[in-house]
Amino acid sequence: MSFDGVVTKSIVKELKEKLLGSRVDRIFQPEEDELSLVLHSRGSNHRLLISASSNNPRIYLSNHAKKNPQTPPMFCMLLRKHLLGGIILNIEQFNMDRLIFIDISTLDELGESSEMRLAIEIMGRHSNIILIDKKNNKIIDSIIRVSQGMSRIRQILPGFTYEIPPSQNKSNPLTTSKDEFYNLLENEKQKLDLFKFFYFNYIGLSPMISKEICYNSNIDINRSIGSLQNEELNTIYDTFSKFLDTVDKENFTPLYIDNDNSDKIIAFYSIDLNQYGQNNKHFLSSISEVLDIVYRKKNVSNQTSQKSQSIKKAIKVKLDRATNKLVKQKEELLSSKDRDKFKVYADIISANIHRIPKGEEEVQLENFYDENLNLINIPLNKKISAPENAQRYYKKYSKLKNAEILLLKQIPETESEISYLEHVLVSLDNANEIEELDEIREELIAEGYIRDRNKRKHKNKKKIKLSAPHHYVSQDGFHIYVGKNNRQNEYLTLQFANREDIWLHVQNMPGSHVIIKKSNNQEVPSGTLEEASTLAAYFSKGKNSSNVSVDFTERKNVKKIRGGKPGMVSYENFKTINITPSKKAINKIKKI
Repeated sequence: MSFDGVVTKSIVKELKEKLLGSRVDRIFQPEEDELSLVLHSRGSNHRLLISASSNNPRIYLSNHAKKNPQTPPMFCMLLRKHLLGGIILNIEQFNMDRLIFIDISTLDELGESSEMRLAIEIMGRHSNIILIDKKNNKIIDSIIRVSQGMSRIRQILPGFTYEIPPSQNKSNPLTTSKDEFYNLLENEKQKLDLFKFFYFNYIGLSPMISKEICYNSNIDINRSIGSLQNEELNTIYDTFSKFLDTVDKENFTPLYIDNDNSDKIIAFYSIDLNQYGQNNKHFLSSISEVLDIVYRKKNVSNQTSQKSQSIKKAIKVKLDRATNKLVKQKEELLSSKDRDKFKVYADIISANIHRIPKGEEEVQLENFYDENLNLINIPLNKKISAPENAQRYYKKYSKLKNAEILLLKQIPETESEISYLEHVLVSLDNANEIEELDEIREELIAEGYIRDRNKRKHKNKKKIKLSAPHHYVSQDGFHIYVGKNNRQNEYLTLQFANREDIWLHVQNMPGSHVIIKKSNNQEVPSGTLEEASTLAAYFSKGKNSSNVSVDFTERKNVKKIRGGKPGMVSYENFKTINITPSKKAINKIKKI
């Protein structure tokens, strides 16, 4: 994904249309490298988000407010001092670069008019937000101070004169000529592949749009410039000129593109991208709307990923232990099945005590349990007497007998625990919101798998309210519900669903409980059953499989496992349907 000079140009166009003449009402700094300005214009408020994050630098109008620190950071206080009540006079992009200037008219401490400039540099790890006194072009301060120790080329410190970031000898694509284009190609033909040529030589062009130009020219992006024929070069220039004409005329069509099998956004831009085909494109009227969706999903994804990883790590440790425990239990059970031979040893030794001298390591005696009285070799501990050897074998037999009884009880418990933990991992993979992870974490604390490190802090805190399950409506009008975690699964199945409702679950693997609600005892059509089965398959461990078996039955045939953990049930009288899950199929089902 790329926030390049073209996206910057479309943002500037939108900000000009909506913010020129607006008043700076409030200023917040929710993150150490991020600002949120509330601007009042024509009877409505706009929230301008500006971030100098090294990973996701950006600027756009946002509909989402973040939680702010109780004590505003120093840079936030400085901006409030200089900019609150000010009027936005101008918003401009510098030279097709990812550099935006916002000029604000305000009053100084003496009540005299002054003009401030915010320089927003969207440049990866060099991104910054700088407050400048426009009159003398001096830096008042910046959200990230850059000392000589950090950069010998360009320092950003209070009192320094503001300098434009170096252009790296790149040309402005909007002012280029055909001759310049061909001269640049000639200079680079021994050095670069074609798609690198554009973003190496022109300001504001990203690798993604460079690939788009090659794609629209029907030329392989990996072709070297030196291998191109004159006709191909002319085609490339014509495609490049057409693209630049669209940018220059500001004929923007903002969009984002997501993946068939997930909610992951794979690209966004302010102009249509042919290289991604025609599927999964979402065109919006505003580039800010696009960026708000993209970066909010990215932010939520990063937060949920970090939080879920810590929970996953703890659960995987527990799962590994339970799996190893099950292996040992089954080995011990197998050993206990062979216990009768120890009773035979003990009985034969007891019947032949007078024939066994002390100090023997093995004795050969008649086996009176054998019809033919064949001889049997019995190992002995030479340090103890024959009666003591007999008692040792009796104890071993008794121990293994008791072990079998215990293991036959413990093995199902361990298998149930493994199933539960695998269900938790699937729930973590499917969680898209912090609240959903908090629910899972609370469940794990209650079950004793995770310690509540903030127990004292949260002593009087209310329990997290269970969020709503996924809710869909089939093409036939039936309501379908999907559990997000084990507790929701249990609630849906054992409390929410009626006896005649249809219950679905993937066969022999972790997954969500799915309920089809029936009204007036009507039959569920095959189309609805297939849609619900698709949901059950998608929200399971088999979501990436090509063929998943889904069992379905009436809710009355489902029972909670006695003493089982949340969401653990057994069922009978079921039928099975085979499904190929996909995000594309899920998107066709109406979500409430």
